[in-house]
Amino acid sequence: MGEVASERVVVLLGAGRVATHLAPALLSAGCHIAQIYSRTIDAARALAQPLGVSYTDNLDALTSEAHIYIACVADEALPSVAGALCARVNSQRSSANNFPLFLHTAGSVSMDVWRNAGAKHYGILYPLQTFSKERRVDMREVSLFVEASDETTLCVTEQLAYSLSFKVYRADSALRAQLHIAAVFACNFTNAMYGIAHQLLAQGGIPFDVLLPLIDETAAKVHTLAPREAQTGPAVRGDDIVMKRHIETLSQTPELQSLYEQISALIARK
Repeated sequence: MGEVASERVVVLLGAGRVATHLAPALLSAGCHIAQIYSRTIDAARALAQPLGVSYTDNLDALTSEAHIYIACVADEALPSVAGALCARVNSQRSSANNFPLFLHTAGSVSMDVWRNAGAKHYGILYPLQTFSKERRVDMREVSLFVEASDETTLCVTEQLAYSLSFKVYRADSALRAQLHIAAVFACNFTNAMYGIAHQLLAQGGIPFDVLLPLIDETAAKVHTLAPREAQTGPAVRGDDIVMKRHIETLSQTPELQSLYEQISALIARK
């Protein structure tokens, strides 16, 4: 059985938010990106052209001679993309004794998607971060969680991860699922709360900016305090009079009223 390739010629599949940040990080780490694939040619071009990288919207046009293939595509697209990619690479590859490494960046998809597609060496490179195309993120500070099909492949994956970030951890599928759920609570749900706050302020013609110092201080606290110790507000104080007033104020929006009551009860229990 051949060895997993440890060289650094990469094909990147996807041109969304993760790939937008991962591509320049790979180049900075000394990798050569042979191609960027996206299902739409415009998205592939938008990411690839500024980096001077070849691009395509055709899986059959991908080189079969890369050392690493990294899929940054939607979770639901991974099985079909993995299947088509592995079928092409396995049938066309000339380096029979040096198998490529197949990775994906999803937090909640098992690496078995690669095994089911026929990959020999495969794994996970999961960045625990929220990405937006418009905002720069220092990938060196992003926690990367890795998993792989065997110990040798894991070492190769870790080497790649450490070339991108100072923070690399091993995490199997079960732990990564917990991480992903925690990230949803800490990031996605928190941002949804910002949206509710924005809506409530807009009703009174108040700009959202007034909350930014409060938001920044709340986030800064948990760098030095456990979230439980940093908790403030009427629910943790047991201030029933204030909470009752808030609930009455929300009477015209029953869904927010219910949400307020449920979260307040959760805080009080904790």
